[in-house]
Formats: sequence, structure tokens, C-alpha cells
Amino acid sequence: MTMNDRPDLDPLLAAQAPLAAQAPLAAQALASGSHAHYEALMRACRSLPPLRTAIVHPCDENSLGGALSAAAEGIIVPILIGPARRIAAVAQASKLDLRACEVLDVPHSHAAADKAVEIVRAARAEAIMKGSLHTDELMSAALRKENGLRTGRRVSHVFILDVPSYPKPLFLTDAVVNIAPDLEQKADIVQNAIDLARSLNVACPKVAILSAVETVSSKIPSTIDAAALCKMADRGQIVGGLLDGPLALDNAISRDAAQIKHIDSPVAGDPDVLVVPNMEAGNLLAKELIFMSGSDAAGIVLGASVPIMLTSRADSIRARTASCAVACLYARSRSTPRALATDR
Repeated sequence: MTMNDRPDLDPLLAAQAPLAAQAPLAAQALASGSHAHYEALMRACRSLPPLRTAIVHPCDENSLGGALSAAAEGIIVPILIGPARRIAAVAQASKLDLRACEVLDVPHSHAAADKAVEIVRAARAEAIMKGSLHTDELMSAALRKENGLRTGRRVSHVFILDVPSYPKPLFLTDAVVNIAPDLEQKADIVQNAIDLARSLNVACPKVAILSAVETVSSKIPSTIDAAALCKMADRGQIVGGLLDGPLALDNAISRDAAQIKHIDSPVAGDPDVLVVPNMEAGNLLAKELIFMSGSDAAGIVLGASVPIMLTSRADSIRARTASCAVACLYARSRSTPRALATDR
């Protein structure tokens, strides 16, 4: 995009008050965060049958150890898919016990992704978890038009963040899959996040549609999308949650900031879900929360026929286990009519 193509930034600059005057004093809470939200997720899985999960190419210590940790918690039954010798070597080097695990021997990561999709389609697995392969390898196999795992819903990713300074789990979407979603795609992204939050017992998720400002401006397209999404919810095109937007991040997350800007909203200052305008904004926000505020981030892809866990090499064992817990709760809730909104 050239400079001539850029929207006029005057509305953004005019609408911003000095951030220092609005910033919440949340930093004091960071050191005392206990990550209790994730512990609650794992406890909620104890009464559920474990989820049969295809672990795709678990050929490093983190991905193999994360899967086995979730298995030890009784959350999943792992099916390890990859070069059997490499998996065994990793297990031996990491002192991990594979005796209780089914291992499907395939030659490389591409074959592992294909095999995972195959066993899901054959109803031998109920979820997929990424190991040590590129995300695009796994998602290309999952989203093939023929013999893939597509549904009528747009696929999107949701982070479930355990933020030490925030009083409840925070859902952030989409920071991974959809680069620059249009309005219709954003509607599915929002619905996926609402459905996930409801499956985790958030009765009516509060959804903040983020932009740079909280006023609608033709010069900032994401503000128009935010307003349209709210009207779609009014008309029943998005169901199960309470939407408001556009909201800037400060007044979305802080009641004080919302009051300073005279925003009267049940969502502002108390959201369950943050919907970002594009992947760049979401990815930056997620990594800031993870690496600067000490947040843990479980992650799950929704909209396919089964949940897909896209773990990162930087994920802690706790975050990987929490991703499995989220996938288990979501998958089990899909047979409960009240838990998920009906696909449009």
C-alpha cells in the first residue's frame, strides 16, 4: 500500500486522549498471578472421557512432553503420528514413557498431517494437536477441499489467555489464521469465539470488537465492520453473545478508560472476548500479553469438523495441557444443544 492509499489518520489522532491518563494500574498485579484459570479448566475435564487426539509429528521434547502431560492428566488419549524411530529417540532422550501410547509410523511431517486427517475422518480421533511441523503443513491437509475437515463455518483461531492482571480467562481472536478477514469472515470468527466461550461455561460472552478508536469513521474500515457486526447480532445473524464495538483496547479492557470517554456499555471494561481487526494486530497483542505480562496462552482452531490445537515451540507444558483441556471441553459440549449456537 502506498502513502496515497493510506486512510487519513486525523480521526485517530483527534480521538486519542493522553494514554498515560487512561492506563489502568494493572501492572502491580502481574507478579502475583497464579494462573488459576487454567487449573479450573483442567479440573473441569476430570469428569469427562478423555479426547482421542492425533498428535502430528511429535518429534521434539516440547510437543511430545506436552501430549504426554495432557494424557497423564486424563484429558486426552494421544495417538502419536510420525517417524516411529524419531519419536522413540526423543522419548528416550527426554525420559518419557511411550508404552501406553499408540504410535502410527509414517515417514515425514507431510505424511503425518495426512494421516491425522485420515484417522479423524475414520472417527478414530476426535481432535488434532500440532507437533514439530509447520502450521501451514497441518492446516493445508486439514482444509483440503476434498477429504479434508472443512465445514460450512469459516475456520478461525482463538487464544485463551490466562492474564495475571485480568480476573477471568480472556479469549482473543483471530491472531493466527485469517490475515485480513472481510465482514462475513469476521462474523464467523466472532461466532466461533462465542461458541467456544459458551462451551467453557461463559453463559453470555461479552465480545469487544476492537479498532484503533471507539467511534465509527469511514476513514478506518475496521470501525465500520465493528458497527456492522453489532447490528448483525441485533438481527440474529450472530447469536449467543453480547457485542459492542468499535472499542479501542483501553476502553475495551478498562472501566476507568471507558468512563473517561463516556462510554456506557456492559461490554467495555469487562469483555470475555477480544476480536481484533486483522492478524497483525492480534498477533502483536497476543505476544505482548505472553512475553511482557507473563500470560499463558492456550490455543485452538475452530470451524473444522474437530478442534485443532496449534501449539507453538515457545508454549509451556501448562499452556499445552490447557489447550488440550479447552479442546476436550469444546468437543464434549458439541453434543449438548445448549452449549453451542446453531451454525448459520
